[in-house]
Amino acid sequence: MSNLLYAILAVAIVSILSLIGVIAISLKETTLDRILFILVSFSAGSILGAAYLDLLPEAIEFLGEEQLSIVALYVTVGFLGFFFLERFLYWYHGHVHGYESEVEEKMTVKKFVYLNLLGDAIHNLIDGMIIAASFFITIPVGIAATVAVIFHELPQEIGDFGVLIYGGFTRYRALLFNFLSALAAVVGVLVSNYFSMSLENFVGFLVALAAGGFIYISASELIPEIQKEKHIGKSMIQFVLFILGIILIWSLGAIFPE
Repeated sequence: MSNLLYAILAVAIVSILSLIGVIAISLKETTLDRILFILVSFSAGSILGAAYLDLLPEAIEFLGEEQLSIVALYVTVGFLGFFFLERFLYWYHGHVHGYESEVEEKMTVKKFVYLNLLGDAIHNLIDGMIIAASFFITIPVGIAATVAVIFHELPQEIGDFGVLIYGGFTRYRALLFNFLSALAAVVGVLVSNYFSMSLENFVGFLVALAAGGFIYISASELIPEIQKEKHIGKSMIQFVLFILGIILIWSLGAIFPE
């Protein structure tokens, strides 16, 4: 099976995860909190591990050690790009409450829901491009990138589904639109495949960008959530889960050698 087919299969699995929201929203709040407690810590480690142990080394190898400064520049651009995506496309997330008029508030929520879908689709498009570029390098790198994306997507999909329900969507409609947004990852695979054939070093460039983006997600979004925990016992559990996430990524490289 070609690396392109592996990439399509991987993003298909990631897209199916968009359906997890309908299961999660039916859980008790305490049960969901326990699941997210584990996911956030494990996700932070696996995403950071994928960035430093897989994507960054492969980007350096692909572009050449003599281009190390260029790789560092691409990683920085990836970090800033994900910062922009998180800050501006999801900017309205904190502005859906506080209106005196119920009609005005309802309209504002509706606007936010569609903006959230657009931002999520763009995010999924980028995820698809990252997964494809990783598979174009080697299958183990593709698997590591896919695992990192999955652990990042799980809590995000739960949140996205809740946002759509809050915005007035029925469960069926929320499920459909969230799944359609997730399918943008398939488009990302095709875009990545096209440019990898027409532009030299595109794959190395994209993988370096992904490394920067993954570092941002772990360091700026997930680790701060872990740091909010004040209980020493739970903090130690989170640290162990964080390390296990890194070990998982390292293990994938050992189990699936190049």
